[in-house]
Amino acid sequence: MARLMKPTSGTVLLDGKSIHTQSTKEVARQLAILPQNPTAPDGLTVSELVSYGRYPHQKGFGSLIAEDRRIISSALEVTGMDAFRDRPIERLSGGQRQRAWIAMALVQQTDILFLDEPTTFLDMAHQLEVLQLLQVLNEREGRTIIMVVHDLNHASRFGHHMVAIKSGTVVSEGVPADVMTPDVLRDVFGIEADIVEDPRSGLPLCLPYSLADQKVV
Repeated sequence: MARLMKPTSGTVLLDGKSIHTQSTKEVARQLAILPQNPTAPDGLTVSELVSYGRYPHQKGFGSLIAEDRRIISSALEVTGMDAFRDRPIERLSGGQRQRAWIAMALVQQTDILFLDEPTTFLDMAHQLEVLQLLQVLNEREGRTIIMVVHDLNHASRFGHHMVAIKSGTVVSEGVPADVMTPDVLRDVFGIEADIVEDPRSGLPLCLPYSLADQKVV
């Protein structure tokens, strides 16, 4: 439920209205934001953390009602965290902790979910665990998921639309095959790479082999 920073120029519109003329609760009922390194107080359990996501929908003193508890239980089940509902956050693995935060975002019941590097600091197995969960949420629940991912092969596999940005400027955007090209990678990342087709999905795979300013022997 982090508040978006006001841009230095221009206007950010959400459903045709400036996002900065709307209250925090009003924005949080439309989109959920999961920052790169979210933190929680020690001793907070998974269910307590997830319950915070109901804040935008609560009135008065913010007590949970039966509908809130139903939504929380559903999010814990979808993310595979129901068995850990009473476990303190600090006693979870990296992948479990990330799924708990995703569950908190889900109970906001927004159509749009923003994630800033959701696989940071996770090993390969936990990265796939989180990305496959997001894929399920997108395909089965129709949620729009926008995320920053620096692993290009993950972006190609799990993203329908890629945007390559350099110094705040969009260099290329479109389907993975249009964006993940040697020219774009050279321009944005300063690398030389071969692009091959994934034999399973047919999607492009990036195989970097040198920096753009280095001669290959």
